[in-house]
Amino acid sequence: MQKRLTRPEVPAALTWAVEDLFSNQTAWDAELTAIEAAVAQVASFKGRLAEGADVAQACLDAQEAVSERIYRLYTYAGLKSAEDGSSPANQELDMRAGSLVANAEANFAFIRSELLALPDGTIERWVEANQRLAELRPYIERLLDEKPHMLHPDTEEAVAALGEVHGAPYTTYERAKSSDMTFPNFADGEGRERELSFALYEENYETSVDPVTRRNAFAAFTRGLGAYKNTLAATWATEVKKHVVMARLRRYPSATHMLLAPAQVSLEAYHNLLDIIQAELAPHMRRLVNLRKRVLGLDQVLYCDIEAPLDPAFNPGISREEASSLVLEALSVMGPEYEKIMRTALSERWVDWADNVGKSTGAFCASPYGSHSYILLTWADNMRGAFTLAHELGHAGHFELANRHQRLFNTDVSRYFVEAPSTINELLLGQHILAKSTDVRMRRWVILQLMATYHHNFVRHLLEGELQRRMYALAEQGTPITAATLSTAKGEILEQFWGGAVTIDEGARLTWMRQPHYYMGLYPFTYSAGLTAATAMAQMIREEGEPAVQRWLSVLRAGSTKRPLDLLAMAGIDMSKPEPIRKAVAYVGSLVDELEKSFE
Repeated sequence: MQKRLTRPEVPAALTWAVEDLFSNQTAWDAELTAIEAAVAQVASFKGRLAEGADVAQACLDAQEAVSERIYRLYTYAGLKSAEDGSSPANQELDMRAGSLVANAEANFAFIRSELLALPDGTIERWVEANQRLAELRPYIERLLDEKPHMLHPDTEEAVAALGEVHGAPYTTYERAKSSDMTFPNFADGEGRERELSFALYEENYETSVDPVTRRNAFAAFTRGLGAYKNTLAATWATEVKKHVVMARLRRYPSATHMLLAPAQVSLEAYHNLLDIIQAELAPHMRRLVNLRKRVLGLDQVLYCDIEAPLDPAFNPGISREEASSLVLEALSVMGPEYEKIMRTALSERWVDWADNVGKSTGAFCASPYGSHSYILLTWADNMRGAFTLAHELGHAGHFELANRHQRLFNTDVSRYFVEAPSTINELLLGQHILAKSTDVRMRRWVILQLMATYHHNFVRHLLEGELQRRMYALAEQGTPITAATLSTAKGEILEQFWGGAVTIDEGARLTWMRQPHYYMGLYPFTYSAGLTAATAMAQMIREEGEPAVQRWLSVLRAGSTKRPLDLLAMAGIDMSKPEPIRKAVAYVGSLVDELEKSFE
């Protein structure tokens, strides 16, 4: 049984270059002290913003400058915690950064309050008269959207001061995963004892070829989850209740309305994605499950079988070096500027590849303004990892372009849009491989990778979004959210979607514990928005070539200077209507068609 490395044992080449943010702990400590002084300087504008456009502009410039420094400091602490959350030193670093952010938000709360307290039309006239303020027009327009929901300035300051407390549910969840949660060993298909972790399950065992290994790993994994179900249910219930209370205080119709507001998405668009995809995708996914059952000779399809390799004898591995080259080839269609960003990311340690004790699971990309991006993943020498790499590089490319062309306050991209630049890279990778191959088994294998992307975003995350929708509705009615509530609802959602094609056991009902996205607003449903847009854009690039690429690059450079639906309209995609959703679902159906034919 292979022993997992501790973080100090990991070779530097497999780690990200956090020293590009701060050379050492001493430099980070010095910057923390300096930022505290800079925050106080911004606070000196308190009570003065009504004096005129020049004062407001100077205050926003100062806030933007110190915010950039805060993001770098906070990112460094977050990266250290992600690379080894079991380290007490990293936990302390993360907490200190969180305290700084909470303090800054409390000190900056007056800016929002004072600007929104100005007489109607005042700030709009200032924007017309002051060039620096005009550059922040999109940011100011988003700020004005909040005016009906403002609290008294003293209350706003108190709420901001509680930022660290408001973030406690997410912190608790991450601590439980990285530092406390353990999983029993299990026996693989040959009777050998195997060690288990979050990363090992998600990267290796969840898609194991051997059904005994796959099912035993899932049983052990969910036993580990189950030991924390009551604690993490209470943690999530606190997160939900927090939003329900804040929505009422701010006079929103519901917590859902409040959480959709920053994404600049209508309630109709939200429900369209959840309703249309669940209803119209389910038959295609059930066909795929039935195909898997027949081809693999399964007695029944358990929840842990839905991503089992359909052609297990054909499972080419790939090294990280080979995967990097393949991804670069696929993304060269995006042009020289974008390709150079990708090459730099892969050659200058933007990526953390290792699996070590205490490392955060899953994958993410952090892109602090004024620095390069940082990508976390756990490399396992499989092709799925190449698609994950392409995905996270999409985030890096997006924010590298946005950060180059926009001010910091114009790079706060809506979550409704933010997954499109990442998921399109997965589709481009799939298209690239398919274009090079006529071999039936290779094409089948690539389609299965694409189906994994659609499963991840159109099934797993979308059904998480459905669970959120139900839990927020219960919380609005005053119904307590418990482990039993969550597990029952999760089971009902899975049973409704899979329609009897998949056996939903107790372990499946516990999978609400797997993802951190429940602590990020309504983030889960936005993956489906991103993939819908990405599907449309990838088709345009394939059909139109350079003109479509240039439209897309213009969108990436635009940052948050336009609302998400307007950004997508720039690319030629009308997400205000159901048609792109239905077209994306139909494309998934065509992939299932080809898979079925390949086994005839």
